[in-house]
Amino acid sequence: MAIKDPIRVGVLFSDTGVTSTIGHSQLQGTLLAIEEINESGGIAGREIVPHCYDAKSSPEIYAALAERLIVHDKVNVIFGCYMSSSRKAVLPIVEKWNKILFYPTLYEGFEFSNNIIYTGAAPNQNSVQLAEFMTANFGARVYLIGSKYIYPYESNRIMRDLVLQRPHSAKLGEHYVDLDASIKDFQPIMEDIKASRPDFIFSTVVGDSTTKLYQAYAEAGFSPKTMPIASLTTSEAEVSQMGVDVALGHFTAAPYFQSISSETNLRCLQRLQKRFGSDCVPNMCWEAAYFQVHIYANSFRSAGVDDIGQIMPYILGSDFDAPQGRVRIDTANHHTSLYPRIGICNSKGQFTIVREATKPVHPDPYMVTHSLGDWTASLSTLEL
Repeated sequence: MAIKDPIRVGVLFSDTGVTSTIGHSQLQGTLLAIEEINESGGIAGREIVPHCYDAKSSPEIYAALAERLIVHDKVNVIFGCYMSSSRKAVLPIVEKWNKILFYPTLYEGFEFSNNIIYTGAAPNQNSVQLAEFMTANFGARVYLIGSKYIYPYESNRIMRDLVLQRPHSAKLGEHYVDLDASIKDFQPIMEDIKASRPDFIFSTVVGDSTTKLYQAYAEAGFSPKTMPIASLTTSEAEVSQMGVDVALGHFTAAPYFQSISSETNLRCLQRLQKRFGSDCVPNMCWEAAYFQVHIYANSFRSAGVDDIGQIMPYILGSDFDAPQGRVRIDTANHHTSLYPRIGICNSKGQFTIVREATKPVHPDPYMVTHSLGDWTASLSTLEL
């Protein structure tokens, strides 16, 4: 007799706190995918039922709620986490109970777990390309700014190492701020930047303080035409917070931007708009949160269950036509083949794509064999 009981899954993002803007979009991407699957008949006629919790941007709350999802709600899979500190808090929980975490966020790499599927970009899928682009177009004298936690520390180390491989390179400064930093906290850094005059600023500031960084930059009178901010973490969601006037002309590296013109992306955005209206701002983390649920559902259909021992062989090596292109889960390192892109923020609050990979770049989280990738440049609209 076929099982028709609902399939319980955990959904663990931050709908409040300093990283709630991205967390809210990740939650909506997850829920949209679940609704699409359920509307098409579920998984073998079984409905997916999400058990959602707000982790309030706190690693400690993430850990406690992950335990609750597994022990109390009886889920085998959790979709969740934004900051690396939250992933690090949940990792020992899913390993202890031998469950699966799908993690839809770019991160610093240098990690592997049998219990995690990493669907965001590894450093060889965004940092390498951004370093190549910025040094080629602006110069190799960089100033590093980040938030005080593991991802910015490690990402700045990687960017520093990449930039210093270039001729005439230098690191002119490196500063870290609290997650709730104000404009006042950035002002002394802007004074130091004014004195050191780097070719570009590399930002790994996250959450609400991203807006304060860009506002402080604008107040200091700097111009992105001569000294832009380049980031891995400033997406359409942060631009919507800070406003186009201060975001215009700055760069971000990501596998996904709203402005991708593929039919798959346009259809997905239409469904998102119909479901959530203007409440959701799609971004790289939203897209990963969306497509990873479909990868899970397709793997469940093949395995018949979502017990880790039986579903994992179907997850590894699986692929899906995501809004960014056809993505694939690597069988060896549990990361995802993605399409690196460079975007410049335009007057509509979107990103004009100025470079993009013509084929997916294999994930190399330990930066063992990374290269600059296979690019198709489209620089005619870019005035440097």
